[in-house]
Amino acid sequence: MKTNPPFELVVREHGPAVLRMCTALLRPGPDAQDAWSETFLAALRAYPGLEPGANVQAWLITIARRKAIDALRSRHPVPVDSVPEQAVPSGGFGQDGLFDHAGLWDAMGSLTELQRRVIGYHYLLGFPYAEIPEFLGGSAASLRRAAADGIKSLRKLLDVSEEP
Repeated sequence: MKTNPPFELVVREHGPAVLRMCTALLRPGPDAQDAWSETFLAALRAYPGLEPGANVQAWLITIARRKAIDALRSRHPVPVDSVPEQAVPSGGFGQDGLFDHAGLWDAMGSLTELQRRVIGYHYLLGFPYAEIPEFLGGSAASLRRAAADGIKSLRKLLDVSEEP
């Protein structure tokens, strides 16, 4: 009979992917870190009931996405006389440095929702295209095309060369 690994190992193995999901939705900072913590608190409570052999990463990403959406919904704008300047986060994530680009968040807003989501699942969370239809529907080929079109648009908008 197959059993799930200890929860400590689950946190160690999947913690970075969950943080990337929270950061992708909430931007780097304390909100993303809080959503990460809340994700694992909720997961810890539900973990004993998780079916052995279940896709733990997909399960955690679903929880993280919901926690991040809850955080976004809980924000209430407060009127102020002037908007304070926000520092651009230093560092970033992503092996190619694309996520260090200052205008990336704005450029991502010009993509379709599907393109943003596929890019998030594949490039930020590391899911292979074959597994992404489980979250978004469609086929792996159509999602690969959406991601390729989105990356092409980002490179054009950000004036990033396609050559490494």
